[in-house]
Amino acid sequence: MRVALVHDWLTGTRGGEKVLRELVLMFPGAPVFTLFHFPGSQPPEIEAAEIRTTFLQKLVSPRANYRKLLPLFFVAAETWDLSGFDLVISSSHCVAKNAKKAPGAFHLCYCHTPVRYLNDQFDDYFRDRPALATAAARLARAPLRAWDRAAVPRVDAFLANSENVKGRIARLWGREAAVVFPPVDTDFYTPPPPGTPRSGLLVVSALAPYKRLDDAIDAANAHRLPLTIAGFGPERARLAKRAGETVRFLNTPKDEMLRESYRTAEAVLMPGEEDFGIVPLEAQACGTPVVALGRGGATETVRDGETGVLYAEPGAAGLLAAFDRLRGLALDPAALSRNAARFSRDVFRTRFRTALETARTGRETAARDVRINTPESI
Repeated sequence: MRVALVHDWLTGTRGGEKVLRELVLMFPGAPVFTLFHFPGSQPPEIEAAEIRTTFLQKLVSPRANYRKLLPLFFVAAETWDLSGFDLVISSSHCVAKNAKKAPGAFHLCYCHTPVRYLNDQFDDYFRDRPALATAAARLARAPLRAWDRAAVPRVDAFLANSENVKGRIARLWGREAAVVFPPVDTDFYTPPPPGTPRSGLLVVSALAPYKRLDDAIDAANAHRLPLTIAGFGPERARLAKRAGETVRFLNTPKDEMLRESYRTAEAVLMPGEEDFGIVPLEAQACGTPVVALGRGGATETVRDGETGVLYAEPGAAGLLAAFDRLRGLALDPAALSRNAARFSRDVFRTRFRTALETARTGRETAARDVRINTPESI
């Protein structure tokens, strides 16, 4: 059986790429189809795979905001040549699910989210953007949403990365999805040696508007709290202007440095609504509690009062109140590790393979039922 992996784009390593890395290891030799790829931006397992890009490869650059080309993403996704592949597995938060399979092939989409900026996070994504850019986005939104919806039938079965995303798939696309949580490397992300000092707050995130990093910066500025923001994205310059002297920025650190950052932070902050969020679980695997907005995926990864604190309303005030509450709790470090272990790489692999087999068996059963009940067979 020939397997093809499809991923939106390869420009850095976040949660989606950690899922793709696991898929590359599970299906050795499978080529990776993607819109464009910045060489060196991926874990070595992905970089070693056969990566096939589209015409967008010649149009994008790490130095430019490639997201401005969003309408072309839909066009380019139509050009992936998946003929000859029996199984297509897309890892999608944008257009990877639009991939056209060959006749008779099976397409399983692991959905990180329906396209955020075309649906219910549109206002968050374009918050504080220039008026002209927002107006242009509003004009493009309706036709792109229609295109996005029209491509849904190309997928034979959906997997959602959380109950939150499962609900969004049902609401926006009218499709059912099984839930397979993303993998967390609990063999690598482990607690520090006893007695390791902890200080300061940590955010690990793409620097994008819907992440609400302003709330974390404003909270740090208000109380002169040490805050490290690790990540990259189009919001870097604007956020840097907003940040006070206790806030520092890091480009996405290497794995060892990220683990050390988790292990020495007093808490990890997640001020935006996430579809799932691997960062809170990596933090908990390192024994670090999480302060998170209590919406979306955080409600599935953070146990309020046990592995961190959830707060109800976005904003610096709610975040600060939650952090104060965290400081008054006596958390059991073992509880944090146990919670993270529920999402280990081994658990992911087992659940993914089971879900894939169930989906393929379900299609074969449905096809047999159709043949049995056709008039010609009666």
